[in-house]
Amino acid sequence: MIEQEPVRGKVTRISGPIVYAEGLGSCGLYDVVDVGDAALIGEIIRLKNGVATIQVYEDDTGMKIGEKVVSRRRPLSVRLGPGLIGTIYDGIQRPLEKLFASSGAFLTPGERSEPVDRQKKWRFVPEAALGPGSPVAPGTVLGTVQETPSVPHRIMVPPDTRGTRLARLAPEGEYTVDDIVAETDLGEPVALSHWWPVRKPRPYASKMTVTEPLITGQRVIDVFFPLSKGGTAAIPGGFGTGKTMTQHAIAKWCDADIIVYIGCGERGNEMTDVLSEFPELIDPRTGRSLMERTILIANTSNMPVAAREVSLYSGVTLAEYYRDMGYGVAIMADSTSRWAEALRELSGRMEEMPAEEGFPAYLPTRLAEFYERAGRVTALAGKEGSVSIIGAVSPPGGDFSEPVTQHTKRFIRCFWALDRELANARHYPAIGWIESYSEYADEVRPWWDRLDPEWNAVRTKALELLKREQRLQQIVRLIGPDALPDTERIILVTAEMIKNGFLQQSAFDDVDMFSDPPKQIAILSAIMRFHERASVIIRKGAPLMKIIALPCREEIVRIKTTCANGDTEGVASAVLRMNQQLDELERLYRAGEVRE
Repeated sequence: MIEQEPVRGKVTRISGPIVYAEGLGSCGLYDVVDVGDAALIGEIIRLKNGVATIQVYEDDTGMKIGEKVVSRRRPLSVRLGPGLIGTIYDGIQRPLEKLFASSGAFLTPGERSEPVDRQKKWRFVPEAALGPGSPVAPGTVLGTVQETPSVPHRIMVPPDTRGTRLARLAPEGEYTVDDIVAETDLGEPVALSHWWPVRKPRPYASKMTVTEPLITGQRVIDVFFPLSKGGTAAIPGGFGTGKTMTQHAIAKWCDADIIVYIGCGERGNEMTDVLSEFPELIDPRTGRSLMERTILIANTSNMPVAAREVSLYSGVTLAEYYRDMGYGVAIMADSTSRWAEALRELSGRMEEMPAEEGFPAYLPTRLAEFYERAGRVTALAGKEGSVSIIGAVSPPGGDFSEPVTQHTKRFIRCFWALDRELANARHYPAIGWIESYSEYADEVRPWWDRLDPEWNAVRTKALELLKREQRLQQIVRLIGPDALPDTERIILVTAEMIKNGFLQQSAFDDVDMFSDPPKQIAILSAIMRFHERASVIIRKGAPLMKIIALPCREEIVRIKTTCANGDTEGVASAVLRMNQQLDELERLYRAGEVRE
């Protein structure tokens, strides 16, 4: 990025993280500025009558009127290149581990550190088919750097490059992120890294329809409420319902190539758990550390509020960079409610007219700008990549009618509503099956049909049965279960089997913590087959107690822990024994005649 001559001004007014300065009339909106004698990082968010309104991304306690402000005349940007994977950043891409080594647990205002190590050398292997005179375009892969054992990092021509042919391509060797490895016919240098504005989406050739599910290993998600690769989902829930734990599980087990975890305004102890657990987790795909394909952005609730607001943009920009390489990226944003609260505080500081519950009127626009950067795309160089966004929402008191949740539902197509009663009952994941929904079921159905043509039918029947069970439970609370006929009581029994044997998973059980798709559909098919056959036998005169007493009922519920992924013989054996026991019971009841 070309640095322009800086513009200088001075502070005229301070309102918390919002600072007003004069003398910056020639600057552009969203230019980066160094504010005060400590050179705190800030961003111009409004220009009016020669006065710039600046949001400061660091603690500005002690700043005084009259201190200098210096504009760098460039937008807030992140550095993209080798060395991002495995790093822990704050909201403005400062590496926290390096800052901790230099200043300790509390950051010194104005503290700086390079986003990527400028001294480390990376082995660059150029593309064999390229050379001087070769045609190039934005997104063309010039070579590869092995960033981690799990992630080959593709060095691409930056999107804003105008040259059409290569003038020079560096040979294989060791280079730093500042070293020039290529040059275009227009004399434009291409280094191992480049800068990109966080608020500007990276361009792509075309957006594609979503067709493949993001497999998470959580049965309630993958089968009932699937999320596609390139899709958007929200996890709303009150305090303690398991939003963070659900995102942790998805980050560990989902089949995305790269994970970007954004801790936006969450409590320090939750981010501590992430920072301490993720490096210890073993990636089930590679057998190596999960951090070898993970980027963490930590911006806790006690950090400056303005940096919380920009952390989502920083995270999605990093995700788009790896998407352009052809990777599938999953973003965990925890939580967008804290991000919206940052918007509300900054809006109040700027004395803007508040809308619903004090949030600014542009809240829906900002949410849309974030979620619409997800998608499955054809990158500029022709590679297919995707960005999937999973945002946690923390409505006060678990009230899903509050503005952030309601506006989020406008821009996402997958809604995993966490249920307080399930969480209190230690039912994990506590995703309620009544309020949750997914609009991706039809798009991913062909993928599931190739695996099992019965997926959609079994899924639909199971969801309908759970809804019927909810209506019956209202009757049971009034007059008790004995007032129901056995043909309806079997619905309650089967629903309990679905809850205990399919929906509930144990994050501490080595077998049950992750279910692959074949096992998921096999469990649900077995339970629904049990229900269909049991209903027929009850109509032939068998009492419900005979059905409940069958050993196969408990055996089917325990398949989730007794049969490992890939153990098709174990599942088939359990289903065979179920059919044998039901056959024996059915033989006792013919044409409504009971045989003792």
